[in-house]
Amino acid sequence: MARASGKPKLAVWKFSSCDGCQLSLLDCEEQLLAVAGAFEIAYFLEASRAQVRGPYALSLVEGSIATAHDLERIRRVRAQSKVLVTIGACATSGGIQALRNFRNYESLVGAVYAHPEYLESLSTSTGIDRHVTVDYELRGCPVDRGQLLEVLGAALAGRKPVIAGHSVCVECKLASNVCVAVARGTACLGPITQAGCGALCPSHDRGCYGCFGPQNTPNAAGLSQRLAALGLDDRRIAELYRSFNADAPAFKAEGDKHER
Repeated sequence: MARASGKPKLAVWKFSSCDGCQLSLLDCEEQLLAVAGAFEIAYFLEASRAQVRGPYALSLVEGSIATAHDLERIRRVRAQSKVLVTIGACATSGGIQALRNFRNYESLVGAVYAHPEYLESLSTSTGIDRHVTVDYELRGCPVDRGQLLEVLGAALAGRKPVIAGHSVCVECKLASNVCVAVARGTACLGPITQAGCGALCPSHDRGCYGCFGPQNTPNAAGLSQRLAALGLDDRRIAELYRSFNADAPAFKAEGDKHER
């Protein structure tokens, strides 16, 4: 798995995405040199032109499967990777581009492109685990730097990453935030969304948008009742579940219930 240096090979791959989660790794600042010292950066086109052949001890995969080329390539990546970790909403649940999954694909591309026959994309955008075995998922849009470093450290230590599975509501309590849903009647996905953002939006008097996807035990049906009590109709409720993590099973199932 490693070269003569003894360092494990790290590869960072991009599929259909915006590059934001890869940039989160480059944003690790003080820790970045330590990461580069612990791993051999074998493939990371966002940071280096170097391309070292696998196999790889750890592959971080950003982006969804949205083209036939994506599908072919992710199978090759999986075959070369001892541990494969998906990073970000696109890789874990299809990302914002998974909104195409809920509409007629042909009509969408026909409305946007003058020559849709030139496109080679799939009619759906899906997470990596729909196609290959994933060892661990790291959610977020983008991922949290602290959680990303925990994944890298766990890989070096040969252990499972310790990532909180509780909701954003816990982060709000830790930040002494007033609940925007209770106090202001603001629509908020915080009760069913996994922690990791530090309750960024509620800390600025906005409802949670669900960037980190479903928490471990989401009660989406119960939250939908609360949203309806706040005056949201079925269409608006469905839209709340269909954003960054539209194809996450818990969000997709609840959004489908309110589809009209």
